[in-house]
Amino acid sequence: MDDKALTVFEDFQIRRHYDEENEIWYFSIIDVVGALTESTNPRDYWFKMKIRVKSEDGIELSTICRQLKMKAPDGKMRETDTTNVEGLLRIIQSIPSPKAEPFKQWLAKVGYERIQDMSDPARSVDRAREYWQQHGRSEKWIQQRMMGQETRNKLTNYWQEHEISKEREFAFLTNIIHQEWTGITVKKHKEIKGLKSQNLRDHMSEAELIFTALAELSTREIAESVQATGLDENADAGKKGGRIAKRARIELEQTTGKGVVTNKNFLPPAKPIKKIKDAGTYEDK
Repeated sequence: MDDKALTVFEDFQIRRHYDEENEIWYFSIIDVVGALTESTNPRDYWFKMKIRVKSEDGIELSTICRQLKMKAPDGKMRETDTTNVEGLLRIIQSIPSPKAEPFKQWLAKVGYERIQDMSDPARSVDRAREYWQQHGRSEKWIQQRMMGQETRNKLTNYWQEHEISKEREFAFLTNIIHQEWTGITVKKHKEIKGLKSQNLRDHMSEAELIFTALAELSTREIAESVQATGLDENADAGKKGGRIAKRARIELEQTTGKGVVTNKNFLPPAKPIKKIKDAGTYEDK
């Protein structure tokens, strides 16, 4: 799986697809709407927005969209509305949000970074480190996160070379490993941490990162030792690799009396909720 299929604006993951032939980024409109509005139902917001814009301005926003299959929160590939940078700028005009201008600047940066990545891939690593530093991660955490990503990349490379190619297969195998060592699914782990579209690994503790890396490293080593090929054989290797990390987790928890899987995350503090006091006057709860 290509991690560049995801990018982050503030703490919101934005799914994207790069059209290599035309050298154009396409972004998930639902994700952008969610990031700008923080709506609990960005899909419904987008649906109503298209109706409103057509009624008010006579503009059919669907004409600037392109349906592409992208990985949904449930791990399945589903068609969703996407558009390029030009289309997003038009859509943003119709979204009343204080984040509109920062998002425009972010879009421009994303386009520039793609050119840089093609000439020097190390730049993307440097940017990731800078991003985590800006969000208060310790150097120790950053080092562990990057080492874990390298372990992950080696595993997915092995899968790709041994008849694993579909997004749902990557998601299926990843979930098997995760469930074996944690005892819960990736989805449940995100729920425990209060995450939605955010990247789970970006909100793991050092211990969670280490045990994830141990499970994935063990999986790759086992798969290589038996030359696992195809979904079933790699799933079996994933279960065995996950169990190795599970045994280590249980021993650590029994020794320290503390659980490895935690509900802690790196989300920004929730904004205070305002309620109406009287006409035209607001106060924080």
